[in-house]
Amino acid sequence: MFNSLLKQSRWMFFLIGLVLALTSAARAESQAEKPNSTRFFQEGKKEIRGTVSDTIGPMPGVAVSVKNNPKIGTTTDLNGKYVLEVPDGSVIVFSMVGYTSKEVSTKGKSVINMTMEESSQMLDEAVVVAFGTQKKESVIGSITTINPAELKVPSSNLTTALAGRLSGVIAYQRSGEPGMDNAEFFIRGATTFGYKKDPLILIDGMEYQVKDMAQLTLDDIESFSILKDASANALYGARGANGVILITTKQGKEGKPKVNVRYENSISSATRNIELADPITYMKLHNESYITRKPNEATPYSRSKVDNTIAGVNPTVFPAVDWQEELLKNSTMNQRLNLNLSGGGKVASYYVSGAINQDNGILKVDSRNNFNNNIDLKKYNLRSNIGLNLTKTSSFNIRLNGNFEDYNGPLDGGEGIYRKIMRSSPVQFLPYYPYEPGVGGTEKHIMFGNLESGNYLNPYADMVKGYKESARALMVAQLEWKQDLPFVTQGLNFNMMGNVNRESFFDLRRSYKPFFYTAGSYDKLTNSYRLNPLNPDTGTDYLDFNEGDKTVSSVLYMQSVLNYNRTFEKKHTVGGTLVSLLSSKLDGNAGGLQESLAARNLGVSGRATYGYDNRYFAEFNFGYNGSERFYKTERWGFFPSAGLAWQISNEKFFEPYRATVSKLKVRGNYGLVGNDAIGDKDERFFYLSEVNMSNGGMGASFGSRGGYSRPGISISRYANPNVTWETAKNSTFGLELGLWSKLDIIAEYFTEHRSNILMDRASIPKTMGLQGNLPKANVGEAKSKSYELQLDYNNAVSKNLYIGVRGNFTYARNKYQAYEEQVKDYPWEYKVGHSTSQTWGYIAERLFVDDEEVRNSPIQNFSNTMGGDIKYKDINGDGIINDFDKVPLGYPTRPEIIYGFGFSISYKGFDANAFFQGSARSSFWIDASATAPFVEYRKNSSELAGYKLQNQLLKAYADNHWSEQNRDLYALWPRLSPTLSENANNLQTSTWFMRNGSFLRIKQIELGYTFPQKLSQRAKLSNLRLYATGSNIFTFSKFKLWDIEMGGNGLGYPVQRVINFGLQVGI
Repeated sequence: MFNSLLKQSRWMFFLIGLVLALTSAARAESQAEKPNSTRFFQEGKKEIRGTVSDTIGPMPGVAVSVKNNPKIGTTTDLNGKYVLEVPDGSVIVFSMVGYTSKEVSTKGKSVINMTMEESSQMLDEAVVVAFGTQKKESVIGSITTINPAELKVPSSNLTTALAGRLSGVIAYQRSGEPGMDNAEFFIRGATTFGYKKDPLILIDGMEYQVKDMAQLTLDDIESFSILKDASANALYGARGANGVILITTKQGKEGKPKVNVRYENSISSATRNIELADPITYMKLHNESYITRKPNEATPYSRSKVDNTIAGVNPTVFPAVDWQEELLKNSTMNQRLNLNLSGGGKVASYYVSGAINQDNGILKVDSRNNFNNNIDLKKYNLRSNIGLNLTKTSSFNIRLNGNFEDYNGPLDGGEGIYRKIMRSSPVQFLPYYPYEPGVGGTEKHIMFGNLESGNYLNPYADMVKGYKESARALMVAQLEWKQDLPFVTQGLNFNMMGNVNRESFFDLRRSYKPFFYTAGSYDKLTNSYRLNPLNPDTGTDYLDFNEGDKTVSSVLYMQSVLNYNRTFEKKHTVGGTLVSLLSSKLDGNAGGLQESLAARNLGVSGRATYGYDNRYFAEFNFGYNGSERFYKTERWGFFPSAGLAWQISNEKFFEPYRATVSKLKVRGNYGLVGNDAIGDKDERFFYLSEVNMSNGGMGASFGSRGGYSRPGISISRYANPNVTWETAKNSTFGLELGLWSKLDIIAEYFTEHRSNILMDRASIPKTMGLQGNLPKANVGEAKSKSYELQLDYNNAVSKNLYIGVRGNFTYARNKYQAYEEQVKDYPWEYKVGHSTSQTWGYIAERLFVDDEEVRNSPIQNFSNTMGGDIKYKDINGDGIINDFDKVPLGYPTRPEIIYGFGFSISYKGFDANAFFQGSARSSFWIDASATAPFVEYRKNSSELAGYKLQNQLLKAYADNHWSEQNRDLYALWPRLSPTLSENANNLQTSTWFMRNGSFLRIKQIELGYTFPQKLSQRAKLSNLRLYATGSNIFTFSKFKLWDIEMGGNGLGYPVQRVINFGLQVGI
């Protein structure tokens, strides 16, 4: 393993060496530029040290530099401490975004402690809103911001850090497979039941997909904001209905070159593996399923097979296979390397970064193959942000970004391998047979186990028989010009941005056809056998080639923004923003006519703000957008919003209370936003009918025997020129409270009414003569509301001790307000009034006592119901259990409550933090068919086609199922059955397999140590930190079968527990 790690780390050491060389060159250049100041510095220099803090506590990251010579400088460490050698008698400057810069003479001083004060002007610039920035106290919309450092997780996937950390964000992770582990997240839940529910993601103003955000390097992020209501995101018009995530990346700053390097190595393993019954128990209970359901048929396993397997007589002939042990590793190792270089002068600044991430799977590799079938995902990120100050009033930014992803893995992916393990019998054959002279077989190839013609599922053979590769590349070029216009009027500026994206993807598959063998001709007297080939003519020794998909897409985006902000007579602050935007997306590998046409959007939006004496604020926003999806009369949508805020703590009458209540603000807004991403994701041009010119079912046949036929013409989608925008009317009331300048509390109440949701019509009579799919229309409606609470406590207890506590809580509910469906017989069948992620099913009362009770109970015709099967409640009392008895069950499948809390503590150079993530008010269902023992189940699994299957037996079912010896009417699993058809009664969606999705997880714990700055500077470093992090440490939940966050997807690739070790170096 050491050699493997060494090989994988070579490129990391190379890059670190390259950065060191570049830094040395940059330092040499800076020394050459100012020989006089350098000589002066050497002749009379002194060491200055101290601590920088604000009213909250120590401040890390504050720039400390010599005035008029910023190349002599440093930054404060995590405890706010700094050490700097300066020319004797010089003046040092303390500066940080959001705070007023301070200057202090060093004459006669060796220790300088500084208390920074917030600058309202600079602080305003640090708050990112739609198409600009605003003062924090003037913000009226609902915006949640978070320090990017709090999103740091030991993973290369940024989306896994969102759950529980941001108020208003509902997030959960269903898989831990590298490349497939994106978290699902929604802002204030998901009100719509249309296809697009996720928020708009903007990175440096450009729209990206979730997969692009997942790949973003955390060290590159300057700000991270969530825009949650109409006032905050109305300027995005058609794109902002589901909320907006705004991310900006770092820019260079004036000063000497700075290099930051972060290297991490982590060990990941499953948070919880599914426990399967041992092979002996499997056979005994499989036999029991026949005895209890098919007493007249022979059991699948003879007494001698069971006894010989128990005795371990001949494992080749009487196999007992642990497929999990054969296919899966206990853990794997991953690596991450991030580095960035930043700096600049009066004219130009730069921020350049690179990141390499390698994530590996927990699948085993057969050393007899010359290829890797395990998951190996490599991600490469390159970023260059260059800023040029052309004049005192104009600047130009050039941003280049490249994301590259190389994937290697099993043919069916990690998820497919886990599914195959669950579909394979442990007692039919070995994964492969070792070659032994005298028993048949060959050494030329792997002899995989199987039966009959080789048509049984052997998950090991399927895993190691080949691999697939894919490569994805996203390249982005962005140019931005900013121009202040003081010659027109003070406070006016203009900027224009152009952005071009190019994304490409391809994959391929290579595999051989396994040679299958079976152990036959067994002689129990001599305990001998023969290995017989099953497919000698179809197996292959070479890797074939299967070309996969190739896709290319491009996006052109242009944006112009005119901003105005000015204060009159020190009390009247007036602001305005006017935006125009144009986007065009083209898919180069379109599958049809509609997809081949570029998707274009055009819009204009604006914002007007007014503030009086930093106490009263008003804001009006609008978005006016056009969408090609709609007919010309419905094409344009106008989406306004308005809001008011009152900063009570700035009133004169409030002065006596400010020592205790440092901040008090109330705000409210109301607005309208739109969504044109309706229907299916590929549907466009709703005002045009889709005509199938060669529908064989609508054709005609000719001749006496119909020997000649011609296809006909049919309409596959009817035009509807009235299809229009999905609209959302929402309102927010918020309260912001600060206590003792240490505790900040934000509470919000939000409501939304979503209307014009596109859905299939269900009430058009057949007499209209419409064929095929009925026209869709904007007839759906839904409502939602949410309660949100966010708390942040920061306290510098002493010079060396800092404590921080944070927490947030989100409760978001939604329900159908209008849903067109057929007339129902009973009120509980209707969707209206229930959550958009509500599940309908039967209420399971208990298990039947015996066959006599079955005969005397309402009829359940799903299968041959017997004692020990599930008894359902007859809701309508008609004596028959059918669809009329299905009612809303449990909570929605999407959690309604997400919360998180944690603490941070630092003492001198040591720091520790912990974070807890919780979820409540959600239900999920164990997939009864997928977990039903012994049955052949292949639903929605194309990779299982053509195989004979046999489900595994969960240990929990084996330990707690109904049987003649255990007549527990509330056993976990009902009476055993060998087939799906005989199990049909017990496989219905019901409360029997419903589980509460609530849990509390220790999401992350981190311990770190930052070396004293004096020590690190001796090593020519600005900072040096070592740390260890653990994520998904432990989960508190009543559900124990698998990781509860996976919900009903528990049979897939498990969520990972990660132990991470990291080194952070500043140069």
